[in-house]
Amino acid sequence: MKNIAIIPARGGSKRIPGKNSKEFLGKPIIAYSIELALKSRLFDEVMVSTDDEKIALIAMQYGANVPFIRSKENAGDFATLTDVIVEVIDRYKSDGKLFENICCILPTSPLTSGKRLREAYDKFIRENLESVLAVVAFSYPILRALEFDDNKKLKMIWPEHLTTRSQDLKPAYHDSGSFYWVKTDALLGQKTLFCKNGGAIVLTEMEVQDIDNELDWKLAELKYHLTGG
Repeated sequence: MKNIAIIPARGGSKRIPGKNSKEFLGKPIIAYSIELALKSRLFDEVMVSTDDEKIALIAMQYGANVPFIRSKENAGDFATLTDVIVEVIDRYKSDGKLFENICCILPTSPLTSGKRLREAYDKFIRENLESVLAVVAFSYPILRALEFDDNKKLKMIWPEHLTTRSQDLKPAYHDSGSFYWVKTDALLGQKTLFCKNGGAIVLTEMEVQDIDNELDWKLAELKYHLTGG
């Protein structure tokens, strides 16, 4: 059984320029994902898919392989994560290298631990799943969500839960933006990381931080310090 870790890191970033190579507490943020993959000893190959020469050099400096530069088509704003991964798998296949399982680790997830990566993999194998996502619970029940109508008046999206106590509502989860395990055949067949026979592990809010602006960046650094890195 062969596993590949794919770390997708394009050069363009609108909200935080150079985000994937920006220094995070002393080293480029992508270094954390590379070191996570290498130290886990779960992978036969750890590679970075990028269109950026600077990122490629950083990736190789920290021990990842960069066997090719990402195509322009898959470096644009409208390319999906699945598009990027399929390109990687196709390029390796053309070189005669096949992998049964893929783990896509995002380059801006320094809070992810090797323990969690292994936990997800063990579940993936033990339950014979096609995919395992790392998810996190919404901090407040989404069934109590509000919106503005066409007249700018506030209303509940699900008014039937107007008087339902929040503790009586089922929890809901969202993608943590950390990592994804997926079987190669399932990804190629279903063209998604969220497969039909899919499972998940639930991360805590201290293990997750979506980084879209400078405040998010500072919060990620604070969480890193508080969790002991």
